[in-house]
Amino acid sequence: MLITLKRFFFHKLILLSLILAFLLALLINNSGSAIEPDQSEILWDTYGVPHIYSEDENSSFYAFGWAQMHSHGNLLLRLYGQARGRAAEYWGEQYLESDQWVWTMGIPDRARQWYKEQSPAFRKNIDAFAAGINDYAKTHPELLSTEVEAVLPINPIDVLAHLQRVLHFTFVVNQEQVGEIQKDFQTAKPAANSTMGSNAWAIGPSRSASGNAMLLINPHLFWSDRFLWYEAQIQTPDMDAYGASLVGIPVLNVAFNNNLGWAHTINQHDGWDAYELTLAEKGYEFDGQVRAFETEQKTLKIKQEDGTLQEETLTIQHSIHGPVIAKTDESAIALRVVGLDEPGALEQWWEMGRAENLSEFETALKRLQLPTFTVMYADREGHILHLFNGQVPIREQGDFEYWSGLIPGDTSTTLWSNTHSYEELPRVLDPASGWLQNANDAPWTTTFPKALEAADYPLYMAPQGPMQFRAQRSAGMLAEDETISFEELIAYKHSTRMELADRVLDDLIGAARQQGGELVEQAANVLENWDRQANADSQGAVLFTFWNRQVNREQLFATGWSEDFPLTTPDHLADPVQAVDALKTAAAQVKETYGALDVPWGEVFRLQAGELDLPANGAPGRLGSFRTVRFAPMENRDRFQAILGDSYVAAIEFSDPVRARALTSYGNATQPHSSHVGDQLELFAQQELRPVWRSRSEIQAHLTSRQKLAWEK
Repeated sequence: MLITLKRFFFHKLILLSLILAFLLALLINNSGSAIEPDQSEILWDTYGVPHIYSEDENSSFYAFGWAQMHSHGNLLLRLYGQARGRAAEYWGEQYLESDQWVWTMGIPDRARQWYKEQSPAFRKNIDAFAAGINDYAKTHPELLSTEVEAVLPINPIDVLAHLQRVLHFTFVVNQEQVGEIQKDFQTAKPAANSTMGSNAWAIGPSRSASGNAMLLINPHLFWSDRFLWYEAQIQTPDMDAYGASLVGIPVLNVAFNNNLGWAHTINQHDGWDAYELTLAEKGYEFDGQVRAFETEQKTLKIKQEDGTLQEETLTIQHSIHGPVIAKTDESAIALRVVGLDEPGALEQWWEMGRAENLSEFETALKRLQLPTFTVMYADREGHILHLFNGQVPIREQGDFEYWSGLIPGDTSTTLWSNTHSYEELPRVLDPASGWLQNANDAPWTTTFPKALEAADYPLYMAPQGPMQFRAQRSAGMLAEDETISFEELIAYKHSTRMELADRVLDDLIGAARQQGGELVEQAANVLENWDRQANADSQGAVLFTFWNRQVNREQLFATGWSEDFPLTTPDHLADPVQAVDALKTAAAQVKETYGALDVPWGEVFRLQAGELDLPANGAPGRLGSFRTVRFAPMENRDRFQAILGDSYVAAIEFSDPVRARALTSYGNATQPHSSHVGDQLELFAQQELRPVWRSRSEIQAHLTSRQKLAWEK
């Protein structure tokens, strides 16, 4: 009897062991491997995208810092050196103006204050990100350039200084804009980031072929420096977000999860002002009195060619408005920028990624820690949202144009201190049209029929001028298609049709045939046969682009833009004779340079990365191409290479499971040893997006390597 009982319990023990082994195997199969607390696992897919699995937030930030160093280490350290205001000390005089800008704007000192003001939990996350950067550098010093070693070790304050330099002193206001003001006190301030842009779409169930909401994320930034996107997936026990961050920023800036997603565009938000001060005695006039400047001095070090350091004193003056950026014997200009007392942008982005529904997402948005950027949103429940997001100053007077000039700084009536609440910003939720778009236009044209009226908001909130051609192309494609499939969404994303050509080409060809002349007649034939697109094989796009350079766009149209006909105006040529003269000049240039008027677009405009040199497609947004690419002359000046435009693209359908395709145009790495430098450029040339792998089974089927990381807190 005893033996029988022993056998019984022995068999039960074996059975229990088998069950436990099966459960453990199942756990490992689902998670790749068991992850201990304070540990992370990074699965690297075949496009160099890190998929980070962590058991807590801190560990995910640590792993993200490690991953960014693996892919962009040299760039990240160089960016942090610049944000620290010591780039000239590390790399020479060519960085002196950058350092002067950083210190004049107070970035390093403010970053220290921001660090203190983080919530205790999120401060630990920033600490972890910096620790991941430093531990990677200690583990793989051979993979980093010796030029950037001086920046190490990174501290958490560097992370916040970089964030500030990017957000407030690149996207809200930048050094180039201020430089224009410094040249001429009478010049109105330049439009913010007029060279960069973005597209974003949100399509609701009523316009979706599948009945699922869809989202298009499509920023257009420079393909270099602090504007590079880094694609990643981050999974913790309460979050599984996929998207991209700008290099050096420790959270995803545009992303989606199983329930929702968002895009950003650069909006026409005015978050800075230049105040003209009247100097008196040793100060400036303000409300009938003379106020003294606050003055501080910083010592900058500049590395010389022989390796020695030369010191230079930078004197910084502040008025009640902000730092002085220009000065003469009689007047000065001071700069005021929004959001410098709001240090929570990183935590807000993190909470946006953790949100599971519209209510939670808007709770995060209502923090209003992001100083600028449109937010375009879609979710699994079918909601779509457009928010003209930003910290908008509450101003007592004036319209958008007034605040785009130099502002009198001698009176408190022009000095703003507070910003508008979330409820006071232009916002559209679930419009009757079923779609929302933004292509850097003002919020009033986000959908048609119009869902917002500019008259309901302060005159300074956003401009009320004409809708640009890229925005018209964007809205037009959505308005014309009653049911859009996921595949059509991707096809529309790659549209290179030039809206400008549709407005003037018929008039131009007709006038050219009337005016006559052999060269003009040849040009008319080429333009008539052109497909009005900027695809690699499009013949006529080069000629049309050269013609566009010859004309005065301000005087080009017979009919100006009309709010009553926003998608079909401006239209027709105002002066056909001058337009044909411009065509003759352009034709002569094209024929002399390329030997033929019908030279294909991709022969002149190129995509380059490493050894790759591919025919480009896409054109500047000013021509009305939704597929936006800007080019700069190559060494021989006859060919042009892409430098800006479609950078990170993601198309998402909130089906079950979520469908998504994406592309990081220039690849997901810049490190010299990486095979992912430019490895997605051929897909860009072919107008394709690649699959997004989010489940472990998909990732493991496309796995190149796996890393386990343990962080000692």
